[in-house]
Amino acid sequence: MLSAFAKAFAQLPDRPIRRLVLACLGGAILVFAALFALMGWTLGHTVLFDSGWLEGVVDGLGALATLALTWLLFPAVASALIGLFLDRVAGAVEARHYPGLAAARPIGFLESLLTAGKLVAAMLVLNILALPLYLFPGINLLAFYGLNGYLLGREYCELAALRRMDGKAAQRLRKAHGIRVFLAGVVIAFLLTLPGINLIAPVVGTAAMVHLVEAWRPRTREGGR
Repeated sequence: MLSAFAKAFAQLPDRPIRRLVLACLGGAILVFAALFALMGWTLGHTVLFDSGWLEGVVDGLGALATLALTWLLFPAVASALIGLFLDRVAGAVEARHYPGLAAARPIGFLESLLTAGKLVAAMLVLNILALPLYLFPGINLLAFYGLNGYLLGREYCELAALRRMDGKAAQRLRKAHGIRVFLAGVVIAFLLTLPGINLIAPVVGTAAMVHLVEAWRPRTREGGR
């Protein structure tokens, strides 16, 4: 698994990947700024206490809370963003490392959008439900990386597999390698929380998952597919 991520990082300077990284960087920065503004506006227009001094204390902590919520929601939105570029990232990885593969099934914009939307919805809902756990040191890290690692690993794996397998086969492959898919998802979730690295983490995660799926995917006799 580590070699898959090492290959993904090593390919970042390649021109096709570099263009996608720059696109994702710009998109991620815009997403982070929009989330920060949205969280700030929401907290600023929410009255939690009738007492003026209590509300003043809450408002005083608003900037910190806004940053924390933005950081919490960023992995979900950033992953949705890369979902729109998945086909091109996977294609660049295959062109360099697996040139003998037959043409993959193209993933259309609508399909990418729907898949990304489902991932975002699941991550947002489950992370909001897990907020009480995030208040306890130690437990918060286990809960955050465990929950998001599971969701990210599952979606990235199936998206990569669906390029060359049908839906049921992609699910079987994911379940057959469940522990490794989960651990890969945890690595992606961790990268998404590292300042700076989080802006390119979706590209790295996608590229690494393509390597993993190609290592796990059973071969057929149809042109090396």
